[in-house]
Amino acid sequence: MGSEWNRLEIMRVLLVVGQLLLISSSLSSSQTLSPNCQETCGDVAVPYPFGIGDGCYLNEYFSIHCNITAASTPKPYLWNRTANIEVLDISLDGELRMYTSISTDCYNEAGVQQLPRTFAYSVLSAFTFSNTKNKFTAIGCDTVAVIAGSNGQGFSSGCLSVCAGIDDVTDVACDGIGCCQTTIPKMLLNYNASVRSLNNHSNVWSFNPCSYAFIVEDKSFNFSREDLNGMKNRTVVPSVLDWAVWKESCNAAAKDPASFACKAHSECFDFADIGYRCNCSSGYEGNPYLGCEDINECADPEKNPCDGICHNTEGSYTCSCPKGYHGDGKKGGDGSGCIANPKSQSSVIILVGTGTGAIVLLLLCWWLNKYIKRRREAKRKRKFFERNGGFLLQKRLSSIEDNHVDKGKLFASLELDMATDHFNENRILGQGGQGTVYKGMLIDGTIIAVKKSNIIDAGQVEQFVSEIVILSEINHRNVVKLLGFCLESEVPLLVYEFVPNGTLYRYLHDPDEEFPVSWEMRLRIASEVAGALSYLHSDAAVLIYHRDIKSSNILLGEKYRAKVADFGASKLISIDQTHLTTMVRGTFGYLDPEYYQTSQFTHKSDVYSFGVVLVELLTGEKPISQLRAEEDRNLASYFIISMQQNRLFDVLDKEVLDHGENKEIIAVSNLAKRCLELHGRYRPTMKEVAMELEQARSLRNPTVARQNEEVINRIRTGSIYVSSVIPMSMQLEAQVEMTSVQEDQSLLSPR
Repeated sequence: MGSEWNRLEIMRVLLVVGQLLLISSSLSSSQTLSPNCQETCGDVAVPYPFGIGDGCYLNEYFSIHCNITAASTPKPYLWNRTANIEVLDISLDGELRMYTSISTDCYNEAGVQQLPRTFAYSVLSAFTFSNTKNKFTAIGCDTVAVIAGSNGQGFSSGCLSVCAGIDDVTDVACDGIGCCQTTIPKMLLNYNASVRSLNNHSNVWSFNPCSYAFIVEDKSFNFSREDLNGMKNRTVVPSVLDWAVWKESCNAAAKDPASFACKAHSECFDFADIGYRCNCSSGYEGNPYLGCEDINECADPEKNPCDGICHNTEGSYTCSCPKGYHGDGKKGGDGSGCIANPKSQSSVIILVGTGTGAIVLLLLCWWLNKYIKRRREAKRKRKFFERNGGFLLQKRLSSIEDNHVDKGKLFASLELDMATDHFNENRILGQGGQGTVYKGMLIDGTIIAVKKSNIIDAGQVEQFVSEIVILSEINHRNVVKLLGFCLESEVPLLVYEFVPNGTLYRYLHDPDEEFPVSWEMRLRIASEVAGALSYLHSDAAVLIYHRDIKSSNILLGEKYRAKVADFGASKLISIDQTHLTTMVRGTFGYLDPEYYQTSQFTHKSDVYSFGVVLVELLTGEKPISQLRAEEDRNLASYFIISMQQNRLFDVLDKEVLDHGENKEIIAVSNLAKRCLELHGRYRPTMKEVAMELEQARSLRNPTVARQNEEVINRIRTGSIYVSSVIPMSMQLEAQVEMTSVQEDQSLLSPR
């Protein structure tokens, strides 16, 4: 151990000699600051007197080298005669943070030194280690650490750290058990630190194989147990240097104004024995080594105590009182502030009183005007609510006894106005005889469709109320769901679920070449619409005639599932009713000829309209077209005549011909023909139509068809009855077969 200390003593002497040589060669001359100096290196600001590049620093002690590599962020290094020192931060208050090395001494489990012992050292040219912000620190449970160096005269110091086990060590406490610290002297320029083990870490190797020693910034280091083994992953720690303009006093430096570092509006003060520093004078701010600038105290009320008017002056400010007041203009402390002159005081009171009264009167008028507008708006909304059938609707909805029926939400007109961007034309989804449909989005993000009805008169109120009541009664996945309504606007508003893919009419008659409507999709859509109409005619809580079935009233939702829409012309039917006698209304081309002649609408009238839709799906043609010959302009008659003349396959759509099976096409075509019978009694019911379409769809799946046939045979023999345990497609096919044999059986007859 004695030889180790001799080596340290020799190192200390060499460091002192080197320092004396460095001091003798220091530069005191200043350079002219270049206008294009780099102000930062990576994330570190480099303020003058430090600088990067020639002409950008005060002298060579303040020279910073910015190491720029493609692999990492640029890093600044302080110029030094022995080694470059990586800089972490530079403060104009006279501090510079940098990295310093760590001395290590490591052993393996057998007590053999694992790597050569390393030494932590530093030889500085001009700046000294801060003795107030750094500590010499050692870590280890079998550790002796020594530091030797020069602070104008040689010094040596050290500390001892031992512990028997990891449980003896306390986090944060660096008290000699696992960690020890000691202060460093003032004016420390150069040092060499070494560390060694007393017993080669043989007793503590399992949790502490190494000893460490270093100078570290006190506030950035917090000791923990993990450091006993984790410090081996670190090679440097942060330390703090005190810097000053080397090495003159203020009085000596001021004798040469050209080289004096303190510039305009700054003050010089001596710092320890290493030189002098500069600070901005009172009332100024900025960089004192470049020249400080005046602070505008009047721009910040916290920097001046003026009660009256603030006047900025060079390096200071003054206060004064406005006209009609007297005093020194300063508030608090010894200041008297601004006091109103006796003559003007009464005028001020009058002005203040008048102003306050005027403000109160204006606020009162504003509130009264707002109250009147609110009352007027409330009366207006109540008037619209009554005119649009609000009270009649409340009465009709309250008569619905089924608590499971969703009777819809009553929306505020403002909510729907915002949802549709004030009913912007860009939001229009479609227009018809009964109103315009807009796309909207509620506050919760729900996408909706808002139907803005045309202005209605008293005679149309009943029809509008009926549409709401009908939609409230319907609960079917292939019928557009009513979410709510608004009656307090000038015209009634209905809020539906948003169906994203438009109308069937568009896909059939304005086709997209990239998305043709396949035969399988056409067949599925027909089946879904037929199922919905069968539900309305037979299974809904109150039976409903739609009265306006057409392809533009069939919407396509997610995965192009069909949804029947627009119930503005629909009617509720009691069970014992067979028809309605009404004024004829509907869409030309879909209108039942029998209804047109007799004004009696039956459930078979909806069947006729659906038959036209079936023909649209088969042919891709419009119900009425000027492009066909005059006698063939009506699609229904054109289709029936084509079948009678055995020209069916001449009028079918190419998509149907290319992908449909003949037996399917013929089955659906015959069904469409039956639906288009001129006399309603020869048309099938919608339940029968739905069954036959399901049967036609099952023809595309041999397995389903075979299962259906087995079920039908078992129903014929009477071994089973149609029930909920049999798949719907089998029930439908079985019912079709049984209907042809026993039409009067109550089990399968339509309601």
